[in-house]
Amino acid sequence: MLTITIIILLLTCVISFTAFSNEKITNDLIFYPTAVTNHNQWYRFITCGFIHADIMHLAFNMYTFYMFGGVVERAFSDIFGDSGKIIYPILYITSLAACLLPTYFQHKNNYYYRSLGASGAVSAVIFAGIVLFPTMKLQIFPIPIGIPAFIFGPLYLIISAYLAKKGQGNINHSAHIWGAVYGVVFLTITSQFMSSFRPLQNFVSEVTAYLQ
Repeated sequence: MLTITIIILLLTCVISFTAFSNEKITNDLIFYPTAVTNHNQWYRFITCGFIHADIMHLAFNMYTFYMFGGVVERAFSDIFGDSGKIIYPILYITSLAACLLPTYFQHKNNYYYRSLGASGAVSAVIFAGIVLFPTMKLQIFPIPIGIPAFIFGPLYLIISAYLAKKGQGNINHSAHIWGAVYGVVFLTITSQFMSSFRPLQNFVSEVTAYLQ
């Protein structure tokens, strides 16, 4: 079945593989803050999520997205009915931009800064899934056993914040953090106005029941 998750995954793979062998495509789509500042190329907030640094970067993001996306997509259909088919891709697309806003304000005049990849949007989907299913078991390297999602989430954010503070490597950990925050906020607000489901109350009740 061709789900929204699969469509986004396939589109990302096609564009990423095309960009691997075409530097112009990468340069045209990559998040380049000064191009936004000086030339109003706001589309880069979105397009950068459809290109990746290499095959491993692409594979990791798309595998993670596939594992969580299907679960979250089905949950959105249960919560929002037919509107879930619209709300779910809106979550993904808007999170691509939202996760990069802090990065933009930090680097808007930095001619040497570039960023690419779907990590921020994937984080948004992951954390929407964590709020919806807080007791599901997840793994985080190097812990060899599954841990409940409500514990995994804070660990993920703590590690990302630590790595962001160190500022080493080419990974935009800030996008991971803000993508995660955006995923929770988006789910909470849309549920408040478009359904009777209350994700935060459900999260608390499921965690409480798990700990008893």
